[in-house]
Amino acid sequence: MASALLFALLSAALLASTAMTRVEARAFFVFGDSLVDAGNNNYLATTARADAPPYGIDYPGRRATGRFSNGFNIPDLISQSIGQSESPLPYLSPSMSGSKLLIGANFASAGVGILNDTGVQFVNIIRIGQQLQYFQQYQSRVSQIIGPAEAQRLVNQALVLITLGGNDFVNNYYLVPYSARSRQYTLQNYVPFIISEYRKVLKRLHGLGARKVLVTGTGPLGCVPAELAQHSRNGECSAELQRAAGLFNPQLTQMLLSLNSELGGDIFVAANTQLTHYDFINNPQAFGFVTSKVACCGQGRYNGIGLCTPLSNLCPNRDVYAFWDPFHPSERANRIIVQQILTGDLSYMNPMNLSTILAMDSQT
Repeated sequence: MASALLFALLSAALLASTAMTRVEARAFFVFGDSLVDAGNNNYLATTARADAPPYGIDYPGRRATGRFSNGFNIPDLISQSIGQSESPLPYLSPSMSGSKLLIGANFASAGVGILNDTGVQFVNIIRIGQQLQYFQQYQSRVSQIIGPAEAQRLVNQALVLITLGGNDFVNNYYLVPYSARSRQYTLQNYVPFIISEYRKVLKRLHGLGARKVLVTGTGPLGCVPAELAQHSRNGECSAELQRAAGLFNPQLTQMLLSLNSELGGDIFVAANTQLTHYDFINNPQAFGFVTSKVACCGQGRYNGIGLCTPLSNLCPNRDVYAFWDPFHPSERANRIIVQQILTGDLSYMNPMNLSTILAMDSQT
């Protein structure tokens, strides 16, 4: 009887210490669109999916996981950089339970934007308001495992990544000529409008406990193969979409700095992914790419027409292409982006890079 009681007590202590050890590792939460989706859309009735080959051709096991990449995407590479043993699972994954919850969660969904009317053509996607509701639900689930105080600590100390904005132009304002939003707003008025809506999203994220948030700007929207295929005569970027990105990104940075000032701390960090993209778009050879105009997987001009499918043209060496498909960077390009997130100077990361955040946290 005594030995049985001792065994039960030892087992309980071991379980408790395991839970505490898991929580000691930094959790990671991801919100946003297809640039950071890890496969949530696989569980939804939507056309915005990447769950078939050749997606994932360079991912471990050569599996199409729902990532819009040939291999690892930006959250995967950040996870590796902060020492996580695995990336957070898509929140809708049936495997998302127990100790897997303590790693964090990926709530991102391809096709979404800042605005609820962005990506309506994709029908069932997890709009940003719903992603935040899932984050709230996640916290309740984790509280049941480790208790409310420890759950709050896990969230407060976690790293958060949010990537939104590109679809509000590509799959909303410029989706069709004379779109509803383009009739409602000039571009100069549309950008401050979506920035003000984004501010509301970020304040709600802060209200839910996020304290270390990387916010990526849009890439150079007019330079992706999909836009070159439709609008370019000789490989030049689409001037109108470049103008949109050029207005959005500086206003995003200013909004984040203002929000930090209001909240009294460096909560939000602006990641200038447009500048990082420009580096290898303007000089691909310097980064080991043979092209920054042609997608590895696709068809038509610049391989920029339609979707990446098993019937598409497919390059033999993904490492020498900056773009994997008509819209999304290759894994190798993602590595360059994440390296700038980690070590970039103030022109890339404002007010500080991720390495600085991690170093500061290790001293507290």
